[in-house]
Amino acid sequence: MRTIVDRASDFVLAVERVFGVPPRVLDGSRAVLLGEFKLSLEAGEHELCVIRTHGALEEWLAVFEVRGEIEHALHDAKEFLGRA
Repeated sequence: MRTIVDRASDFVLAVERVFGVPPRVLDGSRAVLLGEFKLSLEAGEHELCVIRTHGALEEWLAVFEVRGEIEHALHDAKEFLGRA
């Protein structure tokens, strides 16, 4: 029997749990906006991208591999943003 893992289904809720604030949902729950930073699931939901937005421009800052639970990658992103 095959198991289907849909990391995007828990993404928005996981962002709120990890960052402690409700994010603005973009792109059908595969991307969220937290202030000036956009968190986006890419590459078939195997990568979490951290992007700084400047109006219509985007600056890609980091990419974290998603292995297992999405919250692990979100904690890595939160730690990265704490240093950014």
